Amino acid sequence: MTAQVHVPSLLVRAGTASVLTLAAVGTTMFAPGAATDAQAATLSMKALNIAASKKGSPYRWGATGPNRFDCSGLTLYSFKKAGKKLPRTAQQQYNRTRHISASHRQRGDLVFFHSGRSIYHVGIYAGKGKIWHSPRTGAVVRLEKIWTKSVYYGRVR
Repeated sequence: MTAQVHVPSLLVRAGTASVLTLAAVGTTMFAPGAATDAQAATLSMKALNIAASKKGSPYRWGATGPNRFDCSGLTLYSFKKAGKKLPRTAQQQYNRTRHISASHRQRGDLVFFHSGRSIYHVGIYAGKGKIWHSPRTGAVVRLEKIWTKSVYYGRVR
């Protein structure tokens, strides 16, 4: 018999058992408001596609869209449109993400550029060593190869 067959009988015997207790059956714990890996991946891919749709939008320091962006403004805008609120600055966004290794990075993860412990730039990982980002004054939102090994990766949850 599968766990699905046992759950209804557990519900009958449990009476007033909490939903969280019943959700823990089968060693998987579900917490209210927590995104599953699949939900996080879908959210990140939506954000990646939104960032890509802003190709050619000019850089403007402090801008959060919809037509001009700085680096963290692009990531904030993209994730907001995908359904997830991020803090304003690259450092704050880094502090809010689940930190992952380069070997576990996926499309839609955030890429944080750092000097020592200081985060100075952020983009959205597009795969194949490239990011969508809004690089600097005089530039536009574009797809570009990651140019340094001084990066951290973060997954939006």
